[in-house]
Amino acid sequence: MSKVKTNVIGLTREDYKGGPTTLCPGCGHNAISNHIIQACYESGVDPFMLGKFSGIGCSSKTPAYFISKAHAFNSAHGRMPSIATGALLANPQLTGLAVSGDGDTASIGVGQFVHLIRRNVDMVYIVENNGVYGLTKGQFSATADIGSTLKKGAENPFEPIDLCGLALELGCGFVARSFSGDKKQLVPLIQAALSHKGTAIIDVISPCVTFNDHEGSTKSYDFVKEHDQPLQEIDFIPHYEEINVDYEAGDTVNVKLHDGAYLTLKKLDQDYDPTDRLAVMRLGHEARARQQLLTGLIYHNPGKPSFDDVSNLPEAPLHTLQPEDLRPSREQFEAIMQRLMR
Repeated sequence: MSKVKTNVIGLTREDYKGGPTTLCPGCGHNAISNHIIQACYESGVDPFMLGKFSGIGCSSKTPAYFISKAHAFNSAHGRMPSIATGALLANPQLTGLAVSGDGDTASIGVGQFVHLIRRNVDMVYIVENNGVYGLTKGQFSATADIGSTLKKGAENPFEPIDLCGLALELGCGFVARSFSGDKKQLVPLIQAALSHKGTAIIDVISPCVTFNDHEGSTKSYDFVKEHDQPLQEIDFIPHYEEINVDYEAGDTVNVKLHDGAYLTLKKLDQDYDPTDRLAVMRLGHEARARQQLLTGLIYHNPGKPSFDDVSNLPEAPLHTLQPEDLRPSREQFEAIMQRLMR
């Protein structure tokens, strides 16, 4: 009888599963749920210390399909970042994992998305991006590319919101893009995002098989496969495993993560540095002009202080603090008064 394989905290992959999906067969969102399960299992995430957050939409249903033992909150449309910010401030020991959609994030929730990044709340934010509103019969969302068409032939006349470009402009410390069908790339990207201290944005192109997988769509399976332009081959080496790296000078760039782990990026045909923000932004504009989808780790800045750091939060959850922990001593009170009197 073979022994069941367990991860670093002694759990099996089954411990990270959720309920059965109610989404359309073949939906890219289901693949993303499976990739999240795999990434959290391999990274040894404690399910009981995971906070799952979502808003409204097909994408926001998916937290029900992975890690059923985690805490979860399904919020109002576009308001998920506020809920997540409050929960993670109250208990910074939680691992924050948010799943949203292009409608929930780029339309009604874009203001909250902006301020989440601005504050650098310590959480992973995955956008399941299909360019349409799947729950309301497939109208264009704010990420639909100009000139793309709906099933019945209507053409989108408006410029799209590039969520990775917006995140870069706002100074986000971890920005990545992937494709729901690319397990080899997306799983290590999620692992790296979980190890990042601060807001980590992953924009995942996830075709809608019901409303946006036809010829003329720029977010269909065929279009993405034809226009995918990987920046690098991705691998993630957790800090609890021995690190062995053998590479030629100029072939890779190693990004050191906050916990001592490394994200190893293998060069393809270009000298790409994901820590050069201006070069990354220029490359993004050039790729859009060529109608290319850049995938991989787009930008990483591990030195940016998180919202927890800026807020001087204690390590203990706020609800566990006792009155004596919150009450300043006489000396501390006098020092506060002296500063106020200056």
